[in-house]
Amino acid sequence: MEYIERSITPYIKAAADNFKAVLVTGARHTGKTTLLRTLFPDSKYVSFDDPFIEDQAVRSTESFMSLNRPPVAFDEIHRVPELLRYIKMECDSRYEYGLYCLTGSQSFESMGNVTGSLSGRVSVFELSALSLREIRKDPFSEPFLPTPEYVAKRGKTAAKPGNIWQIIHRGGYPELYGDPAPDWRQFYADCVRTYLEREAREMAHVKDPGSFLRFMTAVASRTGQVVNYSDIARETGRDPATIRNWIRVLEATGIIYLLKPCSPSVLKRGTKTPKVYFRDTGLVSYLTGWLTPETLEHGSMAANMFETFAVSEILKSYSNQGIDYRYCVSYYRERESAKDGEEKEPGSGIDLIIEENGTLYPVNIKKGSTDPARAAGSFRILDKAEGRKRGKGAVISLCPAPGMIRENVLELPVWYI
Repeated sequence: MEYIERSITPYIKAAADNFKAVLVTGARHTGKTTLLRTLFPDSKYVSFDDPFIEDQAVRSTESFMSLNRPPVAFDEIHRVPELLRYIKMECDSRYEYGLYCLTGSQSFESMGNVTGSLSGRVSVFELSALSLREIRKDPFSEPFLPTPEYVAKRGKTAAKPGNIWQIIHRGGYPELYGDPAPDWRQFYADCVRTYLEREAREMAHVKDPGSFLRFMTAVASRTGQVVNYSDIARETGRDPATIRNWIRVLEATGIIYLLKPCSPSVLKRGTKTPKVYFRDTGLVSYLTGWLTPETLEHGSMAANMFETFAVSEILKSYSNQGIDYRYCVSYYRERESAKDGEEKEPGSGIDLIIEENGTLYPVNIKKGSTDPARAAGSFRILDKAEGRKRGKGAVISLCPAPGMIRENVLELPVWYI
């Protein structure tokens, strides 16, 4: 299988030269192990997915550490928090850098025991599934920002894919781009089964995998939407408290991303509920039964899937440069309101807001943007943001080339992300 160069590579290498430990987080199947084995071939590799090795590390921690001296890579370190004390002691007793390479199939927020115990000693990265840039071997490396300067640089290497819906449908897991590639349907079936047998049982304490699978499917069908816990609870026959807990598990294990609303202190009329995005559009396609790119493109979920893909690509453009995007992205949706006797209608919104140096850059994402000017109309709401200024905006669509909607709003093809 040909190794696909990961955009994050130089940043992890640099961190290993300046920190005692490096932690790479991300969902299963994103290529964490392959990446570390490629970057650090001289490090011993130990996986705690092996029950015997995990048991040895837990029961005889001191002996285990003496048998696995650095440089060493510990895979799925969150399974054995007992090691952290010893890793910290080893880091403090030695002057060398790059002693430990750690991985975990949980987000940094849920691995607070790791980052807290090794504070100042570990550099943390998130490895997502393959980005469109990586799939197409595009060397461009700047994080997305809807400015003319970015577009001018991006245009030097950006090229329209033959069929973007084939990529959206396939998803970004590296194994799917091997030669030969596994059967798409079987690959995702195996992924889901493994997830239900491991994370769902261990983190969500699920005794009936079928109920959790129905829950995952219900959330997948709502990708790109504001989370409605009560609605999911009604569909799955579970109470909202359980749904909230299970949502946290999906987020912690890198299956979904909860995009937070713009801070109320910035825009007071905005909703306070997050939007949910699946991290991989191939997994969504499998769970919701869109078994071909053609049915997906013309199906009822096409718009939300296109938005999910675009948001995911934007986030990857940041995480692949080692940038923590959690505090610089949000969305805006006005709280619902209605006159007496009328049904509530959703207010105007902005799909994604990127904040940089006190400037808010609005982005809307439209699969079929027949009226891009109207799609950008909601951007003016950011003029009311206290303590911020509105920057250039963009409507991301399937247009053939970049264009200007108005002086401060661009229309960009999705492959310009």
